[in-house]
Amino acid sequence: MINNFFKPENAFVGDVIPFEKDGYAYLYFLYEDRKVPKTGMPWHLIRTKDYVNYEYMGEALPSGGQYKDDFNCYTGSVVTDHKGLIHLFYTGNNPRTMDANGKSLQLVMHAISDDNMKTWQKQENMTFGAFDNYEPYDWRDPYVFYDEDNCIWRMLLAARKKTGPERRRGVTAQCISKDLIHWEEATPFWNPNKYIAMECPEVFKWGDWWYFIYSEFSDGFTTQYKMSKSVDGPWLTPKFNSIDGRAFYASKSVFLNNRRYFTGWISTKENQNDDGLWQWAGTMSTLEATQNEDGTLSFKLPDEVIQNIGDGDDKEIQLGTKIQQANGYKDIIFDQTTNSERNYLKLTFNIFENTRDWGMLLRATDDGNESYVIRVEMNRNRMVFDRWPRKRLGSEQWQESSGDVPFYIELERPIDIDNGQHVIEVLQEGTLAVIVLDGKTAMSVRMYNRMSGHVGAFVDDGTIDVLSIVQRGA
Repeated sequence: MINNFFKPENAFVGDVIPFEKDGYAYLYFLYEDRKVPKTGMPWHLIRTKDYVNYEYMGEALPSGGQYKDDFNCYTGSVVTDHKGLIHLFYTGNNPRTMDANGKSLQLVMHAISDDNMKTWQKQENMTFGAFDNYEPYDWRDPYVFYDEDNCIWRMLLAARKKTGPERRRGVTAQCISKDLIHWEEATPFWNPNKYIAMECPEVFKWGDWWYFIYSEFSDGFTTQYKMSKSVDGPWLTPKFNSIDGRAFYASKSVFLNNRRYFTGWISTKENQNDDGLWQWAGTMSTLEATQNEDGTLSFKLPDEVIQNIGDGDDKEIQLGTKIQQANGYKDIIFDQTTNSERNYLKLTFNIFENTRDWGMLLRATDDGNESYVIRVEMNRNRMVFDRWPRKRLGSEQWQESSGDVPFYIELERPIDIDNGQHVIEVLQEGTLAVIVLDGKTAMSVRMYNRMSGHVGAFVDDGTIDVLSIVQRGA
C-alpha cells in the first residue's frame, strides 16, 4: 500500500518535484536504483488528491541513454504556460560530458507535454549551460515561475561562482524569459557568500508573504526558508528557518486544497545501521506547513495521514502519571508497545517549573535500559534524538559509550520552550519516524537497530505529568 512513506520497490526516492493540476498533487521524483554500473536517472511519478491515497504512475521522464546529455535527469520544475501547454525543465548530466578541467557538465534541459503529462517531448535544441560567471559543472535544479508584476518568467538555479573562497561560492542564479524558450542572464537571486551551494530553490507567495526555499548543501544539509513582502527581497531569516533536520532533505512544496505541503526524502543509512553514514535518496515523506500570524511557518503531520492509521479509533488512556526526580534521572515504562508496523503515538505532558530535561522513550526494553530517546532540553531550547546505549567503543568501562557525541547532532531542532502543557507526536513505520513537537517543530529520523519495544517517558532534574497517551495502529 502506498502511503506517506513511499519508496519504489528495489529503488529509492531522490529529490521531489511537486506540481498541482486538476486537484491532484503530482509528485515527480528522481528514481535512484543504486545499481553499479549506473543505468542513468529517470523521473518517476506518483500523484494524490489528499496525501492519503496515492497512485504510482511509474516512469515519467526517461534517461536519455548513455550517450545523451541527459543520461541523468536531475531536479527541475513543471509549469503551465498561458496557452495551457505544460513545460518541464530539468538538469541534464552525463559523466562522459566534461569541461576543460575534467568535471562533468550540468545543463538546463526542456521537455513539453501536449497530452496532459502522459508523455514528454524533449526539446534538445533548447538546452543551455552555465553563463560565463558560473562554474559549468554546478548549474542545476531549474525552478521556473511567472512574475506577474513584471510579466516575465523567472528561472532560479543552484549555481556556483567561478571566483571566491572554494566553499562559499554558492549562489542562486537567475534567468528571465518572455516565452519560456529564450533565456537571458539576470542579477543573481541570492548571493550569500556562505555555502558550497543552495540546492532545489523554490519561490512562492502565500497571503502577504513571499517564501524562498532552498536546501543548504554545506555544513547543515537542511531545507531552509526565508521570507519577504516582495519577490525581490529583502529576504528575512526567521528565528527557526529550517523545515526539519538533516534526515529530511530537498523538500519542495505545492499548494493543494488551500493547504501547503512540503515533500522530500528521508535519507537511508549505510548498511541499514544506526551508526551508518547518511546516504543520498531514501523514502518519500510529506509535512504540512501552517502559516503563523507573523508569516513564519510551522510544520506538522497532515491530519488526514494520522486519521488513516489503524482502524480509525484512538486508543486513548488518561494517565495523570507524575514523574519526579529532584537530582537525577527517572523514567516510567508503559504497557503500550510498538513494532515495525505503521503506527502513531501522541503523548501529552505537563511540565513543571525548573525542570531541566524531559521526553519520550521509543522501542524501549522492559527496564528502559535500551531505547531511542526524544529529549526536550529546556535550558538549551532544543529537541534532540538520542539512543541508549550509544555506540559502544570497546570493552572497558570508559569505552562503554560514545559520550562525546551526546545525541544525533545533525538532527537537532531549535525550539522556544517553557513549562506548561506540551505534546509529542510520532508517526512510525519500519525504520522511519517523524516526530512533531506541539504541532509546529518536525524532526525526521531513522531507527534501524531496534524495531520494537515499549513506550516510555522520563524526566531529568524536575517534575512532569504524563497526562495521556493516544495510540493508533500497532
